[in-house]
Amino acid sequence: MSSAQDSSTESSEALSSSPSPRLSGSGGEGRQLPSIPSSELGSAGRGNKPGSKQVPPVRGTTGYGPFLQEYSMMAEYNQLQKQKLPGVYVMPSAQSPLVWNGLLFLRQGLYQSCSLRFILTIPDNYPDGDCPDFAFEFPVFHPMVDPLSGRVDVKRAFPKWRRNVNHLWQVLMYARKIFYKIETKAPLNVEAATLYEQDTEQFRQHVAESIQTAKQRLMQPPTSDDPFALRFSPWTEPVHCEAKRQMLNSKTRQSEERSANPRDLGMSWMRPETTQIFARDDSASA
Repeated sequence: MSSAQDSSTESSEALSSSPSPRLSGSGGEGRQLPSIPSSELGSAGRGNKPGSKQVPPVRGTTGYGPFLQEYSMMAEYNQLQKQKLPGVYVMPSAQSPLVWNGLLFLRQGLYQSCSLRFILTIPDNYPDGDCPDFAFEFPVFHPMVDPLSGRVDVKRAFPKWRRNVNHLWQVLMYARKIFYKIETKAPLNVEAATLYEQDTEQFRQHVAESIQTAKQRLMQPPTSDDPFALRFSPWTEPVHCEAKRQMLNSKTRQSEERSANPRDLGMSWMRPETTQIFARDDSASA
């Protein structure tokens, strides 16, 4: 009996001290998973001496937290692509997945032809944290846009961020909606709200001036040094004509250059008139 207990003790110690597995990657080094918690950590809390300070568990700081958060961010970005919000373009930051660089094109209404860069900042403890922060790089003249910081109070639409109910694409949709349905209740820009209610023509003039300034600001380098931040340059015939041609012909090119996926190519892995799976002609293996 004692030898069996000794062997089981040695095996448990070997498991707790063994290095954690690595995830295979494209480079020489793979991503390392967190090490397996030692059983001594669990017994330490039960065997505290009188007067010793016990550290309470911290919610959301488990070893696999970063991996779950990364998966959640990928799922959010995938949902955003499926929504296809009109005039909204987003690129996650190269420096942090919790920062998204974006551009909003307004195509109708009082702010027609206005283009605004923005930054969506996601809390570190997402999706269990507070509402993300949304701010335009240029503080356009609008009742719901802070005239100094360009920040939009998205908490107005999301008083309490609810996990698996609220999504990042909804924040972007709300930021777009405020330009088509202007509200003046509890404004961040009091002057804009007052003019919108009392002097529409003066409000339109301020908006027109703000749009022109925003267009000029768009051609300047972004405030962030992020390499994935959206940048614009004046029209250059040799460069932009070719890019425009490629975009217009993208659908034609996609139909001509079909994907290598057998399902997209209409191929079957079964020989006609047979039920043999993965069948192929002898000539195909030559």
